[in-house]
Amino acid sequence: MPHPTSPYDDDLDDLPPPQPVHYAEQALLGALLLAPHRLADIGTLEADHFSNHAHGVLFAAMGTVPPPDPETHRTDVAWLTAVLDAARPEAPGLTASYLHTLSQVCPWPKHAPTYARMIRADRARRMLRMHAERLAQTATDTILPNPAATTLAQADTLGRFLENLSGQFAPHPGSLPRTVPPEAPPRDSGEEALDEERLLLATATAHPAQLKDMRWLMPEDFALPLHASLWQCLTSLVHRGDPVDPVTVLWEAQHRGLLADGVTPSDLMALVSMPAGSPEHWGEKVLQRALLARAHAVATRITAYTDEPANTPHQLITGSRRALADLTALRTRWQRTTATTPPTAARTPRTPAVTRAGPPPRTAAPAARAATR
Repeated sequence: MPHPTSPYDDDLDDLPPPQPVHYAEQALLGALLLAPHRLADIGTLEADHFSNHAHGVLFAAMGTVPPPDPETHRTDVAWLTAVLDAARPEAPGLTASYLHTLSQVCPWPKHAPTYARMIRADRARRMLRMHAERLAQTATDTILPNPAATTLAQADTLGRFLENLSGQFAPHPGSLPRTVPPEAPPRDSGEEALDEERLLLATATAHPAQLKDMRWLMPEDFALPLHASLWQCLTSLVHRGDPVDPVTVLWEAQHRGLLADGVTPSDLMALVSMPAGSPEHWGEKVLQRALLARAHAVATRITAYTDEPANTPHQLITGSRRALADLTALRTRWQRTTATTPPTAARTPRTPAVTRAGPPPRTAAPAARAATR
């Protein structure tokens, strides 16, 4: 069997070796060149399913030329010539020699449906990676006017893609990906993010009563572990009904071992002594950053799954759905926190009903005159 080649052989020294899907594409195209009638047997397949542009163009050209008579096709190259002419405007590197090579490297034309399934599987992997990369890019875009809503919309798009994908590939035992999940990307610990957390802690210390309505904020939402521990100090004091001020927070922090990492008592008291605004405002800021960080981590995890060629489409779907589920709990807290109750329209007082027009009232009949004697 000849070694398969590429339609662009000018300079391939710097290119990575072809992936297995490249050979599946060549085998499918070779099968269809040998037996064009098998186009009806391969199921749904589009030109953009191919990883190689020239292969996709050649496949699309096959659909534009009427299939030949099988017996005539054995000895006549007219159909092959017509397909090549139809493909060349978009893939000028295609040659008759390459079509001949495709026909030779196809092991069995009757395996065309299997080759097509391989191509669909690889395309699913590429598309899943694209959706994950878009989610990561959206979650880390600092200039979006509404980053949380935009990121959640992109997560919904990814979820719909997985839902559609699940109906195309059969499940099998061992449905979890074989990839070890990567570590989550580091949290944003820039000065702006840390300032928001400091202002939250100081404002919550000044207005502890509002913490009872902020159960939607968790310690893991904070970027800095010290701030997360101080938030636990505050919520514990409020839960026990103890007084809350910088001194009581310092005392609680001491019992939790927060002064053992180089944090001085004066530093800690200063941290919780400069309130501004409301706790809810800064809490939403912290929660939004946590939401974006979680979305970025989910995208990184899914991308790692797609980078592992040993994962089957079913494993990619299962692993990606589990990764998205990690975003669900935090997303629910965010939506409940930011949900606004639509204002209730004031009821317009009812006007008295208009009396319907009717016939004029009847007057009583005049009293009969008394009979005269």
